[in-house]
Amino acid sequence: MPGLPAARRTVLKGAALAGAAGLGAAACSTESKLGHAKNPTPTAPVPLGAASEVPVGGAKLYREARLVVSCPVKGEYKAFSAQCTHGGCVLTKIEGTEGHCPCHGSRFDTTTGEVIEGPATVPLPAVPLTTEDGNLVAGPDA
Repeated sequence: MPGLPAARRTVLKGAALAGAAGLGAAACSTESKLGHAKNPTPTAPVPLGAASEVPVGGAKLYREARLVVSCPVKGEYKAFSAQCTHGGCVLTKIEGTEGHCPCHGSRFDTTTGEVIEGPATVPLPAVPLTTEDGNLVAGPDA
């Protein structure tokens, strides 16, 4: 009978670990369409600064505003949410026209918002963008 309590402890530890694994899997579910963001895009206009700061043929990350702006050709700008559609993390780096999510490795094309590499399966949401006196303004009514 000395082996019985050890077996019970083993079963209880296994149940606890299985429960924790289930929670981890749920938190990292690929079922999410917009990550954990309540509002992945601005709900009011957001001034971003000089349009000239976005390199032609590249992109600029506005991390605090959770936006990424690309400039495929001179004078043409496109904005997208910089919040990963898989887990809700904000992109941390831009290489050329590729945005990288630090949490699970998703990568996005910053000129289209499309997923380049998962686990994200949904593109970054587009954000309206205008230029006013050489400055970028993103969000509704922009």
